[in-house]
Amino acid sequence: MDGFVSPELLFFDCLQQHRQRLLDLIADFRQARVLVVGDLMLDEFLTGQVERVSREAPVLVIRHESTRQVPGGGANAAFNLAKLGAQVKIVGVVGDDAQGQVLLQMFEQAEIDPTGVVIDRDRPTVTKTRISGHARQSVTQQIVRVDRKSDGLPSSTRQQRLAQIIRQQISTVDAIVCSDYGDGVFTPPVIEAALMHPCSVVDSQRQLSQYVGATIYTPNLPEAEFALGYTLTNDLGKTEESLLEQAGQELLASTQAKAILITRGEEGMSLFEPGHQSQHIPAFNRTDVYDVTGAGDTVVAALTLGLSRGATPWEAAVLGNLAASIVVRQFGTSTTTQAEMTAALRSLLKRYAHLSGSQNPTTASRDL
Repeated sequence: MDGFVSPELLFFDCLQQHRQRLLDLIADFRQARVLVVGDLMLDEFLTGQVERVSREAPVLVIRHESTRQVPGGGANAAFNLAKLGAQVKIVGVVGDDAQGQVLLQMFEQAEIDPTGVVIDRDRPTVTKTRISGHARQSVTQQIVRVDRKSDGLPSSTRQQRLAQIIRQQISTVDAIVCSDYGDGVFTPPVIEAALMHPCSVVDSQRQLSQYVGATIYTPNLPEAEFALGYTLTNDLGKTEESLLEQAGQELLASTQAKAILITRGEEGMSLFEPGHQSQHIPAFNRTDVYDVTGAGDTVVAALTLGLSRGATPWEAAVLGNLAASIVVRQFGTSTTTQAEMTAALRSLLKRYAHLSGSQNPTTASRDL
C-alpha cells in the first residue's frame, strides 16, 4: 500500500534516534553494582567418541575426550553481568562437594564476590551433566543428561541466613536480580528480602505470583503461559497478538510490577507498562542462531545494567535484546561484552540505515 511503513522500520528509526543514549548506557555498565540472588548450578559437558555397543547392556560405549564445566542457572546470570563489566555479588547455596568448590573458584576467577554463598552439607550442588558422543567425522549429539539436585528446601535456619545476607547488601548495590530456577533458594523470607530493593529484576521459571511488587519480570512465552494458565499461540505456533496483550495486562495486575517483558524468541520481545501502550521489539538476529542456551540470563544481565544506570524500561529491553542476539550465535552457554554490544549496535543500525532512509519513516510511538 502506497505510503505504508512497516512497524519494524518505524522501530529502527526510533532506535537510530536513541543511538547515542544506548551507546552511553553500555559504556556506563562498569559503574553498576549488582547483587544476584539465585539457584546456583554447574553445567558439565562430557564428550567422547562412540566405540561400540556394550556387552553389558544395549547402551553405547563412549571413549571420553573432554569435560567442560561452566556456570549455570543463577551463576550464569552473575557471569553475564561480570563479563559486561559490572561489580557483582552473589547469594545462593552450594553443597559441600567438588562441584560446589568448582563454582566458588569460578566466582573468584571472574571477580564475583562469593561471600554470600552458603555451603549446605545436606544438599548437593545442583549439577547438570550432559553426555554427548560422535562417530568419526560426524556431528556430536547429546545422548543423556544426568541431574544432581535436592527436591527439598534448605532448612529454615539457612533460609533466614540467606535473607539476612540480602538485607545486609541492599544498600551496597544498584539492583538485585532474582534468578529462580525452582531449585529451592527462593523461599518466602528470601523473596521478601530481595524485593526490598527499589530496583529488583525477576527471572523466574515457575512462581511469578510470589514476587508481587518487583520492578520488572522477564518471563519467556512458555513461562508466561504457565503463570496465566492458558496458551498464547495458535496452531501454527505463532503468537496471537490479542491474547498477548491480554496476558501482559493480566501479569501487570497480578504482580503489581512496573513492567513486564515477555521474551518471544524469533518473534522478539513485548514490553508492558501500566498506563502505557505495549511496545514490540523485533528480534535483532533471526538467521545466525545456533544455540539459545542461557540467552535468557544474558537478556536479564544487560537489562539490569541498563536499569541500574537510569535507562527506561524500553531502553533496557533493547539492550537485553541486543546482548541476546550476540550470544545465540555461539554454541553452549556463553556471555558477551561491552565492546561486542557496542559493535553489534553500530552494525545493526548501519544495516537498517538504507531501508529507513529510503522509506523515510517517522516515529509514531510515544517518546521512549
